[in-house]
Amino acid sequence: MTAATITGTTFGAMLRDWRQRRRLTQLDLGIQADVSARHLSFLETGRSRPSREMVLLLAEELDVPLRGRNELMMAAGYAPAYGEHALDDTEMTEVRRSLNRILEGHSPYPAVLVDGSWNMLGANRAVALLTDLVDPALLTPPVNVLRASLHPRGLAPHVVDLPEYAAHLVSRLRRQAERAATTGLRALLDELTRYCRDAGLDPNAQPRDRIVLPLRLRHPDQELTLFSTVAVLGAPLDVTLDEIAIESFFPADDATAAYLRERFG
Repeated sequence: MTAATITGTTFGAMLRDWRQRRRLTQLDLGIQADVSARHLSFLETGRSRPSREMVLLLAEELDVPLRGRNELMMAAGYAPAYGEHALDDTEMTEVRRSLNRILEGHSPYPAVLVDGSWNMLGANRAVALLTDLVDPALLTPPVNVLRASLHPRGLAPHVVDLPEYAAHLVSRLRRQAERAATTGLRALLDELTRYCRDAGLDPNAQPRDRIVLPLRLRHPDQELTLFSTVAVLGAPLDVTLDEIAIESFFPADDATAAYLRERFG
């Protein structure tokens, strides 16, 4: 979500939007940031102009992503506080190498690097386990991982527990769209919801009582069961690095582990 997509483009309107998304009153935020509710009211209505330090303080207390912090800074009349480099920029060389090491080190199990909109930025060769089941038309860059998962020509027809798994992906994206500053997430959420409804699925279905929700695939060779983890960088100071994540898949049973070792080991 960018400054142009929320209600209004002024600093005050953007601050109010982030506060409401965090479900905080002006008094709540004032207590957290040690700022009077009256001053916050003046900032939101435009009667007061924030200092650069105040913008950063409120953004920190509201846990605004770095992209959103830059948007708040610019709306208040200041330069962005955080840089944004493409992953293939020279400045990113060492980070890129390290991320690739993580991906390859996860073999023989699949791992994929995604940006804040779930577009695939990199993957290890074991991801072929998943992409081999997807229509090649959906694999034209930029490949969106969530779209490829729930599209009727994607993974969806091969997922055993599709109603539960689809609802899980939609729920995860809905939470992310609420908290993120990344563009396109609302449109992607609407798209995934439409896929669910077209398939007769309830995008708001609640998962059964489980410890972890597995991905069970009807693979041509055998049924495979996986679960995944999502990792992010610990202290990013660049917008791109703040938004990327690595989703790593693990075998959920011995048969799947053996198959992955045999094929990709």
